Amino acid sequence: MVQPLSRRALLKTLGAATLLPRLSVASAVAAPATKPMRGVFIILNTPFTASGAVDWDDLEREVAFVDRGGCAGVVWPQGSSGVTTLTREERLRGMEVLAKAVQGKRVSLVLGVQGKDTAEMLDYTKRADTVGSDAVIAMPPTSGKTMDDYRAYFRALAGATTRPAIVQTSGGAKDLFPSVDLIVELARAFPHMAYVKEESEPLVPRMQGELAARPVMKGVFGASLGTGFLYEMRLGLDGVITGMGMYADLMGRMWALHERGEHEQVRDAYSRFLLMRNLNDSIPGTDLYVMKMRGVFKTAVRRTSAPSGLAPAALREVVPTAQERDEIEFRFAALTPYLSL
Repeated sequence: MVQPLSRRALLKTLGAATLLPRLSVASAVAAPATKPMRGVFIILNTPFTASGAVDWDDLEREVAFVDRGGCAGVVWPQGSSGVTTLTREERLRGMEVLAKAVQGKRVSLVLGVQGKDTAEMLDYTKRADTVGSDAVIAMPPTSGKTMDDYRAYFRALAGATTRPAIVQTSGGAKDLFPSVDLIVELARAFPHMAYVKEESEPLVPRMQGELAARPVMKGVFGASLGTGFLYEMRLGLDGVITGMGMYADLMGRMWALHERGEHEQVRDAYSRFLLMRNLNDSIPGTDLYVMKMRGVFKTAVRRTSAPSGLAPAALREVVPTAQERDEIEFRFAALTPYLSL
């Protein structure tokens, strides 16, 4: 069993993280995808300045952090990115920023192209194709009312790109989720759409149904902030798509250990990860604070609404008390044997 580091060693680790160099932005456009669609894909949190503007420099630094952490890809913008608080202009600019940021990196770039309807989704898909993403992902349309609405929307996505396309099962109309039958049907009709980010109930039976559809289904991914990651690895999923970028090196390490068959080590690392996940219940915003604590973001500011032509976005800053910071650092110390950054 690995032993946690001392408090002094922890503070040394945190201090070193603040020296993480900024990522140089290349000018070339990404080439079509050739990277494997397997492993840990981190949904990037969107960083904001103290005034509430998107901090593009910190977004690039997050890409570098995730890449160095050994993950397979970065995904943006999805739920963990605060996608509903971003304007169309910010989403389009972010796609371009990220396409340049991943140049020379091992990580794949998966761009979120969901929209409230098919027209909006196709608009974002066109930009993703233009900047050269490795893959795309889309939530169902919030305007959808039937499974046929979802079918038409995802078929339109399949016709608009030849890149791998991931169907996300959450985020659409209330209480309406793409059925497993629809997901497999789309994969049969469009082999580049044979990927799913599964986070709808009944979760495990749905995953098992998608796994049973191999080789038609090429990629079945868990989500839900990594809360089911251990079980899902053992079920045989192809990885996880999660917003846990502040623990990118931990997530990458767990996947590597799993791939090597070191399951007891995975169990130990996962147990330590859950110490941080459940701390968010008692100290909301812990994850974002850890992103700042590790030197990736300059602030722990998040938007609670999108800016409009009449008013700026509503903001909230995560500022733990001294006692809360002590608890965060105490639990974080348990992770350090599995961290590399």
